[in-house]
Amino acid sequence: MKNQTISKVMETLKKYFKKSDRTTLNSMRHNGDPFKILIGCLLSLRARDETTNKITETLFKKISTPQELLNIPDKKLKNIIFSTGHYNKKSQALKSVSKELITRFRGKVPSTKQKLISIKHIGPKTANIVLNIAYNKPYLPIDTHCHRIPNRIGWIKTKNPEKTEKELEKILPKKYWMKFNELFVLFGKSICLPLSPKCSICPINESCQKINVTKSR
Repeated sequence: MKNQTISKVMETLKKYFKKSDRTTLNSMRHNGDPFKILIGCLLSLRARDETTNKITETLFKKISTPQELLNIPDKKLKNIIFSTGHYNKKSQALKSVSKELITRFRGKVPSTKQKLISIKHIGPKTANIVLNIAYNKPYLPIDTHCHRIPNRIGWIKTKNPEKTEKELEKILPKKYWMKFNELFVLFGKSICLPLSPKCSICPINESCQKINVTKSR
């Protein structure tokens, strides 16, 4: 019964956001270039999508390979990515990742999760995004929205994104894995807000445990 409800929710959200051009993952596609997708993902941490898009557009006019990124002077790189926040740590991470790609993987971004997360500064979420977008593989990138909402609507009961990913892998039909992050980020930003969710206009309120529990009280 739960699988039927989950499929219904996913189909409803697909239709609801069909005409939307605000897609988090689309903003990092960069013509399918794995290196640019990886760098865009690292820069997007704790940054607004709009800011990340502007910064990557500027950065990728100057570089397109790990070696070209390493060749940029530290001060210049920090100036370019300044607006994304945490620019000191991010510039170090970008250079560290680029160096590992060159020394360990001949300048190519690995296409397996095990190899990706073996690189310092690349966590499960970043790895899943790269695999999902760059290599068209069914993985589940779990951000705050993708962790919070499935718990709120009653699909799972987990305390961290890592657990959420594992539990969703068990119950979410694999045909939805490629779209899950995109749809739930859009849903979390526009309707299922963290503090004041817009339940009255929610397209999946009939399937939401939070709403139904409140109604029954």
